[in-house]
Amino acid sequence: MAGRINDDDVKAVRDAVPIDAVVSEYLQLRNAGGGNLKGLCPFHDEKSPSFQVSPSKGLYHCFGCQAGGDTLDFIMKIDHLSFSEAVERLAGTAGITLRYEEGGYTPGQSGRGERIRLVEANKAAAQFYVDQLDGAEAEIGRKFLASRGFDQAAAAHFGVGYSPAGWDHLTRFLRGKGFTDKELILSGLSQDSRSGKPIDRFRGRLMWPIRDITGEVVGFGARKLRDDDNGPKYLNTPETPIYKKSQVLYGIDLAKKEIAKTSSAVVVEGYTDVMACHLAGVTTAIATCGTAFGGDHIKILRRLLMDNATAEVIFTFDGDAAGQKAALRAFEDDQKFAAETSIAITPGGMDPCDLRLAEGDAAVATLVSSRTPLFEFALRQMVARHNLENPAGRAAALDEAAPVVAAIKNIAIQHESAVQLAGMLGIRDEQFVVKRVSQVARWARERGGRPGQGQGPGQQQGSGHQQGARTRSAHDQGAPEAAAHTPGPALNLRSPAHRTERELLKLALQRPALVSPAFDAYGPDEFTALPYATVRQAIQDAGGASLGTDDYLTRVRDAAPNDTVRAMVTELAVEAIHAKNVDEIYAGVQLVQVRLRAVDRRVHDIQGTMSRLGPNAPAEQLAAVQEELWVLQQYGQRLRNRGAEGL
Repeated sequence: MAGRINDDDVKAVRDAVPIDAVVSEYLQLRNAGGGNLKGLCPFHDEKSPSFQVSPSKGLYHCFGCQAGGDTLDFIMKIDHLSFSEAVERLAGTAGITLRYEEGGYTPGQSGRGERIRLVEANKAAAQFYVDQLDGAEAEIGRKFLASRGFDQAAAAHFGVGYSPAGWDHLTRFLRGKGFTDKELILSGLSQDSRSGKPIDRFRGRLMWPIRDITGEVVGFGARKLRDDDNGPKYLNTPETPIYKKSQVLYGIDLAKKEIAKTSSAVVVEGYTDVMACHLAGVTTAIATCGTAFGGDHIKILRRLLMDNATAEVIFTFDGDAAGQKAALRAFEDDQKFAAETSIAITPGGMDPCDLRLAEGDAAVATLVSSRTPLFEFALRQMVARHNLENPAGRAAALDEAAPVVAAIKNIAIQHESAVQLAGMLGIRDEQFVVKRVSQVARWARERGGRPGQGQGPGQQQGSGHQQGARTRSAHDQGAPEAAAHTPGPALNLRSPAHRTERELLKLALQRPALVSPAFDAYGPDEFTALPYATVRQAIQDAGGASLGTDDYLTRVRDAAPNDTVRAMVTELAVEAIHAKNVDEIYAGVQLVQVRLRAVDRRVHDIQGTMSRLGPNAPAEQLAAVQEELWVLQQYGQRLRNRGAEGL
């Protein structure tokens, strides 16, 4: 084993890699005010951002699901890494060489984390395949690329390579790099053979590296080139610890910045379609990897598109029956987007790659710009299934389509869409259709369900400009101010005492200089909420607010007795302070209010003690109690008269 990583090196890694730079590799971040950034939480599904990052503190916190921590915590949670693996990964990013206290200066390869080793194996394989594309054997691959309109520069841009036709070329190469047979099989690059020895999984094929959103190679897509290859046309990496086909989008590493910038994404069906779109200037194009576009893919896109009201997802499908079926399947997921969804039908059954070959780059751009709202497309497909030449057919079409329109909660848009539906059906009396849609919507509201529930696409809400129809959960709608107000047991933020204690702890964690040294004289018992008292104790155990240094928050989090308290520290360190001017005056008010309430509670307790003692109590005991009461009452009066100066 490599041993424990040196503490100074861990601190160096934390300090060297800004948390916002790490988080922004996975989701779009926007200004949240107060120096914080916000985005859609990658750890739970939401449509409005409750996830905040504080670059100055090196912390993140989600006010919806309560996930939080520092840069290392984020990497550990999102990529399912151990602590050592997360440190090693960020150290590699920062160019920091780690020291291991029980095993020498740098670990041997066997000491690296599993995920890191598999990523390294895929990275080495990708370069191997790229190098092979220049060889004589790969001429068939180069000809295929040329036939699809891709030159050498295009292949290099997307990292396209070639896997030799022999049994174990890659396997032997990676063994020479220090990878074990177990690692090669686990990565999906090799497979067991009948002889018991590993052989290459991909042989004699054109290779596309599949990268995750951070740009790391996690798998491959392999295209058949020869007639004697009995395998499928496209062969993908099998499911591995780092490759889940339902959770990756081909091209996302190249497209993510433009997707975030333009608030739009184009979903195509294959690797060559992504290449064609990007080369034609549509650099927001992405594709799934051998699976249907599903819920996990939607989550990835939502984090990039965030809650922009003008966001749009455009699907491109062939105009044949299969393409139309795929489009309707996409429509069934439409309500999961916080974006307008549209469809671009390729002419003549051509995919974007074919279209670029036949008509040039401009045709691909025109295809995308001429899209149709998916909502409208789905309605037309429903209507087209019926014979509109007779009243019975029109009535049946209306019965199927009305629940789709009725699901739109925005009344104005619902009315507009009902009028549009009347035109599709050829019903001149538009108000008849409008009333029918209203009836369906009212019927659904009375029964507490959705219009068309259980009727396939008819149960879905509208897309695009119909986004006003979408409902949100409480934490989706709330900014941190709303979501944070379910912080844990024994808290009641309607209580003035709890609100003030929370503000004081936020100041002590975020702006310790404003409350020092007075804060360090406050005992945990001055905080009436148990979670706040434990946070106060953690600050004390970390050396107090007066010692606030660069690693102050790290020391407080480390001093927390358990994950619950640690999460509360993170939450309070990230949550905005509720004041326009966070200054000594505001800090003084919080200090005084917390102390004054503690004094008043003690006065009340002493008065109760005096009542219990009665007039016949020993004189010395009674005098001591009366003196303490008098001192506290005088102190309380001084605080009321002089404020923070009376502390």
